[in-house]
Amino acid sequence: MKVLKLSAQGLPQSWISLEQAVIHYACDDVRWEAGEQVAVFRGGHNALTGIQSEITVNSIIGTRGVPNINPFELKPGLTNSKLFARDRNVCAYCGGLFREIDLTREHIVPFAQNGVDTWMNVVTACKACNHRKSSRTPEQARMPLLYTPYVPSLWEDFILRNRRILHDQMEFLMAHLPKTSRLIA
Repeated sequence: MKVLKLSAQGLPQSWISLEQAVIHYACDDVRWEAGEQVAVFRGGHNALTGIQSEITVNSIIGTRGVPNINPFELKPGLTNSKLFARDRNVCAYCGGLFREIDLTREHIVPFAQNGVDTWMNVVTACKACNHRKSSRTPEQARMPLLYTPYVPSLWEDFILRNRRILHDQMEFLMAHLPKTSRLIA
């Protein structure tokens, strides 16, 4: 289980472990919480009062400090699993829905024609379509794209990079997606 760590202003920073979240709580770095309580950690007993220390962790925490980066200038890392999730496991050429194991990263402008490995030049393709298109462009292969590629937003990237998102975390992230996002069902 991961905790969604946000800046104090509410911008996603990272997915962190429960143990990392406890450190933020113990260091008084948590400025606000959202979502459900997901864990309770108990410590030792106070020698004077006899009361046991306890830290309750929520699924979403806003932490102290302002990030020294502009999150809107960040380009999400390109991985096959995030690409396939962005494209919902749908082949860009035949429109078929496939399991991840049966998909490939397809370069619209192939490397053989000076194509690059960027979000805007890749789509999800089944192995058969990828083989059929080969090292040609969609126009050269007469295989038009059924959808266009795009660079995921910061919010979309946080959804794409975690497969086990809790319901309240997903609601929080989905509320910030661009209206044009393919992740909106």
